[in-house]
Amino acid sequence: MKRYELVEHTSDIAIKVYGESLADLFVNAAYGMFDIIADLEGLKPSTSVKIELEAANAEELLVSWLDELIYNFYTKYIIFSEFKIYGLNDTKVSAEAFGKHIGENRSRLKTEIKAATYHGLRIEEKNKIYEVQIIFDV
Repeated sequence: MKRYELVEHTSDIAIKVYGESLADLFVNAAYGMFDIIADLEGLKPSTSVKIELEAANAEELLVSWLDELIYNFYTKYIIFSEFKIYGLNDTKVSAEAFGKHIGENRSRLKTEIKAATYHGLRIEEKNKIYEVQIIFDV
């Protein structure tokens, strides 16, 4: 099963994300987003950030998760490439993101993403596979 695929969108960037569980979906969404932001191939994590979030539902939680990662990318200058979910339900996530400081990795940067959006966002389960389409504001 593929983690994600790019989807054509008129002015922003969109991806369709897949996962065998809600946790997989969150991990794959984060990976897909950072794969758009930077070249992740061969990136060896050397630092991590713990993330604890709450939201009203799974869709809001997913957007909060991605936006928190974007915030950490811009404030701590870390390219994240690995993600571990310690606990997740429809309203809470406890996780850790692993990455490397941009510093010497600046040449890896590809596309600036400002935020994940709620536009058309709906997590669905089809044939025991979770999927969601996410549009990013660039």
